[in-house]
Amino acid sequence: MIQNPFDYVRATTLSEALAALAEFRREAKLLAGGHSLLPMMKLGLAEPSVVVDIRHLRDLDYIDDAADHVAVGALTAHRTVETSPLVQTSVPLLAHVAAHVGDEQVRARGTVGGAIAHGDGASDLCAAALALRATVVVEGPPGRRQIAIDDFFVGYLETALGPDEMIVELRVPKVPGAAWSFQKYRRRHLDWAIVGCAAVRDPDRGLGVGLVNMGSRPTRAVEVETADRRGADITEASDLVAAGCEPPSDLHASAEYRVELARVLVNRALDACRVA
Repeated sequence: MIQNPFDYVRATTLSEALAALAEFRREAKLLAGGHSLLPMMKLGLAEPSVVVDIRHLRDLDYIDDAADHVAVGALTAHRTVETSPLVQTSVPLLAHVAAHVGDEQVRARGTVGGAIAHGDGASDLCAAALALRATVVVEGPPGRRQIAIDDFFVGYLETALGPDEMIVELRVPKVPGAAWSFQKYRRRHLDWAIVGCAAVRDPDRGLGVGLVNMGSRPTRAVEVETADRRGADITEASDLVAAGCEPPSDLHASAEYRVELARVLVNRALDACRVA
């Protein structure tokens, strides 16, 4: 149950949504699929005084072929990404990861932009975006700007978005011939992953590895990628997975357990990328 009262604004155009953000700034939160915001409001982790409903901005629901990348509108549902022939062909890792987000109801309502904006360290989609070196396109009063995915996640549920900005698009480089792997461990089918990793090896960009639940924010396995570039074998590279990470300890697993599990999963992912 949501305890705190709030005002509701329904935006039917992007300009209306941006105007509401400009007016209310940090007092406002955007509502798209609702699968991140509403649970946080029920837990008291988010207490906006204004909820701006952007579900009806249909201009932000698309998947386009944009030469060297696939452009995904912020309000595109996970299910749309999962079943898109363009994504399946050009960025198969993204389609595969989208198919592992929650259940069918969540995938039908949850949006790409919402997942990225939430910036959860336990997000599969954020890990895939890191591995794929995606770019986040945001819009605010000054206009649009692009943010490299590595610069987007800055802290616990904190991103580089300004209080009067919103995500409008995710740009994902095409990797049609790349080898890739998505590994995660969870106790039950719909549980959050204890640990996971998304890996892609592209002939032009090299290896990219994004980690799930290995820090307070979505995390790239930088030392693993660096070791791979210098020719380290899979075991040596995987052993470096904890470098720069701050895995949490909670009821589900200790930090030490997560480090060992991440090492095993990254080893499997790198092996799959090598074999493919």
